[in-house]
Amino acid sequence: MRTDATKRSSTSIKIPEEPLPKRKARHFKETDIAEFRDCFSLYAPNGYIDRVEILTVIMRSLRTSPTSHELKSYLKSKNEKIYFADFLEIMHRHTVKEKPSKDIQAAFKAADTTGKGVISYKDLKHYLSGWGERLTNKEVEQIFREANIKPNSSIKYEEFIKVVSSPVPDYY
Repeated sequence: MRTDATKRSSTSIKIPEEPLPKRKARHFKETDIAEFRDCFSLYAPNGYIDRVEILTVIMRSLRTSPTSHELKSYLKSKNEKIYFADFLEIMHRHTVKEKPSKDIQAAFKAADTTGKGVISYKDLKHYLSGWGERLTNKEVEQIFREANIKPNSSIKYEEFIKVVSSPVPDYY
C-alpha cells in the first residue's frame, strides 16, 4: 500500500515511501532507516536494485563490506530485484554477520596472557602485521596515529576496538 508521502533524492526523482512492515523496521533506528532510504533512492531511482554493481555501491556507501559472493547471493535470493523492504532485511542479516568487534575482542582476550585488558604496542604491531589480514607497517602506523597510540605504550584493547570499529567520518 502506497502513501502520498514522497521523498526527493538529489536527482529530483520522486520515490514513493511505503510503510515498512514492523518486523523489517524493528532492527534499525529511524535515523538509520532514513539514511538507508536516501542512499537506496539515490542509486535505485526506479525503486529496486537489479544489478550487483548498484548493490555494491549502496552497501559500501552505508559502511558495510560485503564480498562479491555475498552480493551475488543477496541479489539471487530476491529473484534479481531487491525492493527497499528486502534491502532492509539484507542489511540486517549482513550487519549481524559483520560484527567484527566481537571477533576482534575474542582474539585480543586470547592473546591477553595477564587478563588485564591491555596489550603492548610491540605485540599489537606484531599481531596487526603478522596475523589474519596482514597490514603493512605503513597501515599499522596510520592506525596507531589515528588511534593516538604512542610507541612503547600499553593499549587498552577495548578502547582500541571501539576506535578501529567505528565508522569513518564523512569529510564532504
